[in-house]
Amino acid sequence: MRIRLLGPVELRAGTDGFASLPGAQRRAILALLALRLGRVVGVDGFCELLWGERPPASARAALQGHVAALRKAIAGTPFVLHTRSSGYLLAGPAEEVDALRFDALTARAAGQAGLGDHAADAEAIALLEQALRLWRGEALADLPDTPMRAAVVDQLGEARTAAVLSWAGLRLRQGSGAAAVPTLEQNVRTDGLREELVALLMRCLHQAGRPADALSAYHQARVRLDHELGIRPGPALQAALAEVLSGDDAEAPVTARPADPAGPPAAPRVPRQLPRRPVDFVGREPEGRWLDRECGPERAGDGLALVVGPAGAGKSALVTAWAHRCAPHFPDGQLFADLRGLDPAGPADPAAALGGFLRALGVSEAAVPADRDGRAALYRDRTRGRRVLVVLDDAADADQVADLLPQGPGCAAVVTSRGSLEGLVAADGAALLRLAPLPGTDAVRLLERALTPDRLRAEPAAATELAGLCDHLPLALRIAAARLATRPDWTIADLVAELADEQTRLPVLDADGATGVSTELLLTYRRLSPGAAELLTLLAVHPGREVDTLTSAALLGADPATARQALGELAAHHLLTGAAPGRYGRAELVRLFSAGLLAEQPEPRRRLARERLLDYYQAALSYGGELIEPGQVGFGTPAHPPRALPPAGGIRSTLEWFHAEEPAIRALITATTTDPGRAWRLALAAGPLYYASSRFTDWLTCLRAGGQAAERCGDHLAAAQLYGARANVLLGLERRQEAAEAARRAVAGSESAPGPEGRSVHARSLATQALITAMLGSATEATRLASGAAALAVETGDPGRLAVALVHHGWVSLLAGDRQGALRQAREARELLPARPVTSIHLWSMLTEAHALPPYGRGETADLAWHQLLAGCEEAGLLYLQAIAEHSHASYLLSRGREPEALDRLRSALERFQSHDRLAGVRSEFTSSLEESLNSRPAR
Repeated sequence: MRIRLLGPVELRAGTDGFASLPGAQRRAILALLALRLGRVVGVDGFCELLWGERPPASARAALQGHVAALRKAIAGTPFVLHTRSSGYLLAGPAEEVDALRFDALTARAAGQAGLGDHAADAEAIALLEQALRLWRGEALADLPDTPMRAAVVDQLGEARTAAVLSWAGLRLRQGSGAAAVPTLEQNVRTDGLREELVALLMRCLHQAGRPADALSAYHQARVRLDHELGIRPGPALQAALAEVLSGDDAEAPVTARPADPAGPPAAPRVPRQLPRRPVDFVGREPEGRWLDRECGPERAGDGLALVVGPAGAGKSALVTAWAHRCAPHFPDGQLFADLRGLDPAGPADPAAALGGFLRALGVSEAAVPADRDGRAALYRDRTRGRRVLVVLDDAADADQVADLLPQGPGCAAVVTSRGSLEGLVAADGAALLRLAPLPGTDAVRLLERALTPDRLRAEPAAATELAGLCDHLPLALRIAAARLATRPDWTIADLVAELADEQTRLPVLDADGATGVSTELLLTYRRLSPGAAELLTLLAVHPGREVDTLTSAALLGADPATARQALGELAAHHLLTGAAPGRYGRAELVRLFSAGLLAEQPEPRRRLARERLLDYYQAALSYGGELIEPGQVGFGTPAHPPRALPPAGGIRSTLEWFHAEEPAIRALITATTTDPGRAWRLALAAGPLYYASSRFTDWLTCLRAGGQAAERCGDHLAAAQLYGARANVLLGLERRQEAAEAARRAVAGSESAPGPEGRSVHARSLATQALITAMLGSATEATRLASGAAALAVETGDPGRLAVALVHHGWVSLLAGDRQGALRQAREARELLPARPVTSIHLWSMLTEAHALPPYGRGETADLAWHQLLAGCEEAGLLYLQAIAEHSHASYLLSRGREPEALDRLRSALERFQSHDRLAGVRSEFTSSLEESLNSRPAR
C-alpha cells in the first residue's frame, strides 16, 4: 500500500513507512487524485475541495505549486502525475490506494455472498474483514473542511457502513452473530438513526442469547427516531422486534445448507445506490420544498413525483441533491437507475433495472425471475411495507417506469425525464414539476462557485451577460465556467465576446465534443417524429422568440392541426415552452441549434421555408390591415398562400395578434436581403397595424427598410407607396416638413403610374399630401389636392379607397373652415362602408363630424356624436385616435362651459397620450400641452 485515505491521508514513498505530507491542502490534492485514479481532475474540482465556495485569487498558482511538490513526493513510487489541458491525472496501480482496494475487496465479497452457500459466505466474511481493517478512523480526517470534502467523506462512509452491514448479516447467517455485536454497537453509537444497523444488532444480540439487550437497543432507537425525526420505527426494526419477542431459538449456529432459491438472506440488505452528491449545486430551494411536499417524510402527495425540463436544466442534479438530503428518512435504502431515455443505443430495459433492484434488495441471483412480469411482482413484494426511496433518472416513457415504482406506502419515487410522460401523470397520479432554467441570481451564483467570487466581483456586468448567453442553463454555465477556469488569462468579457457570435456559441458550449448543449439537444432531436423534427428545423427561419400554430403551419405547408401536433411534441420534449394558448417560446440556444439543422438542408428547401413564412405574414397583415383600414392597395395572391389566417375577431384581437408577432415581422422586414420583393410588400402590409398600435418609430424603421428593398427591385410604384406611408408616420411623429417632402415624392412617383393600381396609389398619395398641406396652412392648395384625390378614387371603383379619400377631404375642409363640406364628406365616407365592423375610417369620419357640427346648435345632437365616437374608439382600441378624440371632446365640453367634465376627459386623454408616446418612441406636442394645461389649473 502506498496511499492511505481511510483515516488521515498518508503516503509511503520509500521503505521507511507511511508519512503525512506537509500541508493539508497538498494532502487534499493527493487524496482527490488518488480517489479518481486514472481520470482527469479539473482545476475547479481542486478549488472546490480546497477552498469551497470562495477560492482566493492565487488559487491556480497555489495549485501549481502543490502539484510540483507532489511530483517530487511520489518519485520512486509506481505513481505518475500527468498534466492535461483541463487539469491533472494520477496514474498507477489501484491496489496501492487503500480506498480503491477497499472497493475491490467489497465487490469480490458481494460476488461470493451472492452464491448463497456456506463456503462462499465464509470467503465473503474474510474479504469484508480484510476490507474493514483498512479503515483507521474517519476518511480524509486531516483535510480542509469544505462541502466537497464532506460529500466525499459521506460517500466513503456509506460504503463502509454497507460493508459492515453485509459482514454482520453474513455472520448472522453463519450463526456467529455474536462476533458482530461489538462492531455493530460502535456503529449504532455513531449512526443510531439508521434502522437497518439497529435491526441487525438486535438480531445478533438475540442470537448471542442477549434478548434483553436486543429489546433495549430497540427502545433506544425508537426514542431517538421519535425525538430527532418525528417518525416511528419502520418495517426493518419492527420485524427484528417481532423476532426477538417471538422467543425463537436464534442461538444455534446455522450449519452449511443449500441456498433457498425463493427466500431472502437472513440479513436484510440496505441499498445505497444514489450517485455522488453534486458539489456545485446552487439554488432550487422552491423546487426542493416541492419535492419535500410530494415525496418527503411528511408529504401531502402520494409519493410519486415527475421532474421534467429542457436539456441541461439540472433535473438529475436537483433530484440527486434532494435525495441525499432526505436519505435518512428512507432507512430501508435508496435505489437508483439510469434509464438512458435518450441514449442513441436505446433506453434501458426495465427488466434489467428490476433485476438490479432485486439484487440490491438482497434477492440472490438464482431467485431473480427471468421475465419482467415476475421480477415486477417480486419487486412489489420486496418494497411493500418498507421505506425505500427510488430515483429513476432520464426515463424514456411511462411504460419504462411503470414496473419500477415501489409498492409500499412508506416508499417514494422521483422520476426525471426530458419528455412530458403524460401517461405517468394520468395513469399513476404523478405530481409534475416543470424545471425551468435557473433564475438570474442563481445562475451568477453557479458561475461564482465554479470560478471565484473575486473574479465575478471584478466583472459583474459581464458575468450577468454570460449567464444570459448560456440561457441560465446549469450545463451551459458549467461548461462556460470550465472554459474560463482553464484559461486564467481570459476575462469573463473575453468569453462573452466569443459567445456573442451566434455562429460559434454552441460549439464553444460543447465540452471537448463529448458532452455539451449541442450533444444534449441532438439526443432529444433524434427522439422526435419526422414532422416535429422538420418543424424544429424550419423554425430557424423564424426570427422571433415565440412562434404560434398558424406560423408553424405555414412553415410546414400544412394545416393547423398538423402544426399543433408537431408543436405539442416539441413542447413535450421541452424544445419549446408554452407561452400562451397556441403560442410557444423557445430558448436562444434551441434557436441556434435549429439554425444548425437548417444549414444542413439544401438551399431550395431553405428558400422555400423563408418564402412560406414571408407569404404567411403578408397575407395575415393584409387581412388585418383591411379590417382596420379598408381600401388598401392589394399585392396579389402570394406564391405560397397559407391554409389558415388569424381569425377576424375585431380590431382589438387583430392588434393583440400583431403585438405578439411584431418583433418577428420587424426583423423579417429589416433583415431580409435575399428577397426584397417580399420585404417591401411586408412593410406596406404592416402599415395599418403599426399605426393602430401606436408603434410609430418601429413603423418608420420598417418603411425605410421597405423603401430600400423596393429600390433594389426597381419598383417605382412600390417606392411611391412607401413614401406615402412614410409621410403618414412622419406626420404622426409631428415632423411635418419631412412628412411634406415624403408626400411630394409619393405623388411624383405615382403620377404617371398606369392602370387601376397606379391610380389607387396616386389617389392615396394626393390625399396624404392634401392633409399635410392643410396642416401647414395652405388651405386652397390642400382643397385642390383633396378634390383630385377624391376624383381619382371614384375612378378606381373601390368604395373603401373612396372612403379613405373622403375622410382626408373632410379633414382638409375642416381645417379650411368649411364645416358643411367637412360634415358632408365625413358622412359620405361612412355611408360607403358597412356599419360593422367599426374601422379606423368610421372613427376618423365620426371625429370629423363631431368637430363639424355647429358649436352653438342643439347640444343633444353634438353630445350624441361625441358619445358614439368615444364608444367606437373604446370598442376598437385604437390608442392614438382615442387620445385625440378625448382631447377634442374635452375642448367641446369647455366650449359648453362644462369644466368639471372637461377636466376628467383631459386627464384621461393625457394618460392615453402618455401610453401612446411610450409605444411611439416620441413625446408628442399633445402630451406637453395637456400637462401644461392641467398643471396650470387649480386642483379640485
